Amino acid sequence: MTGKRNTYRVVDGVRIPGTWRHAFVRNGSHFLTDLVIYADGLVDCWGLVTLDEFEEKVRSGWVATTLPDGARASAHGLATWTFGEPRSRLSPELLVAEVRDTVDRLNGRPDSTGRCLAAVDVFLADRTEENRAAARTAFLAVPASRRRYALGDMDSKDWPLRTLVAGAGGRTYLPADPPVTQEAYDRALAYFEERAGRKAELRVRAAADGPAAPQAPAVHLAHSCPDEPVPDPGRLALRNDYPAPITVGEVSHPSVTHAYWALSVARPEIAAAVSAADTAAAARGIAAGAPRREGWEQARVAVMTRLLHAKFEQHPELADILLATDDATVIYDDVDSAFWGDNGGRGRNWAGRLLELVRSELRVRHGGFSGL
Repeated sequence: MTGKRNTYRVVDGVRIPGTWRHAFVRNGSHFLTDLVIYADGLVDCWGLVTLDEFEEKVRSGWVATTLPDGARASAHGLATWTFGEPRSRLSPELLVAEVRDTVDRLNGRPDSTGRCLAAVDVFLADRTEENRAAARTAFLAVPASRRRYALGDMDSKDWPLRTLVAGAGGRTYLPADPPVTQEAYDRALAYFEERAGRKAELRVRAAADGPAAPQAPAVHLAHSCPDEPVPDPGRLALRNDYPAPITVGEVSHPSVTHAYWALSVARPEIAAAVSAADTAAAARGIAAGAPRREGWEQARVAVMTRLLHAKFEQHPELADILLATDDATVIYDDVDSAFWGDNGGRGRNWAGRLLELVRSELRVRHGGFSGL
């Protein structure tokens, strides 16, 4: 239905993930548009509505699943046409069920397909008729438009699944299917046993190098920092403008920010003034109006990486603060830069990403990895 179409909206600086699919909105004529579904259960169908309100929009025909022959339609000003012998694959109930499944997936919860496959696992572990009936009920709760894809097997489709839950001598949900023979049922069982073996191998492979996602909660470094060192700075000390002096070559700079901007400018006298500025904000201000060094944009990530290495090598107590973030995603706000800051999901967050890289390299050193 929605594949890998990723989007989001920002609410109070928090990014709400979403996805979208095509749909028709009927507002006089029919309009082919994007129906956007968000993880918090809101749906944009020419206005944000809750899931219950969306269901009412579908049942009222505002979000159209019935396309009348001869009705006019348009698509974002690209084309207009008249329906001729239209066929819709969705009923109101199917569309609502698919959207509710999408919200579950966006939140990392099992959707109707996931719940079905979990019920099948219970049956395979304990093959009672009660468990088979529960698996069949869960399978039939998957929207009919999605059942064929429940196993993610484009060759077998859902044949093993509908055969297994029907049982030998039973009938599947497809009227054209003959009664399930014992041979067919045994083949379905063999399919799931082989599938379980493949899944076990994949789990071992995936676990060998560690989890794909961070295990620690994300760390948010808000855009605020003291101009003077404090006794217990906590994660504020991870910010580039925290006053932790670093020496680069033969020059001492009051902070990473001072060093970064001093290295960015083309004229040595301005670089000296930047480095001597009272605060990180003042250093940025002095450098802002000066010409950059040639090739600075292409070099700045490498420069920042080396400056962060210098900071945490020269201040082991601050390195401990960074290491204490474990494997957390570091979200770094910088209202002055969409390149370095995340800024409510609207920036590239390079400062946060480099802190994660330097943290990993610190672990290599602290962990005594030989040969590196």
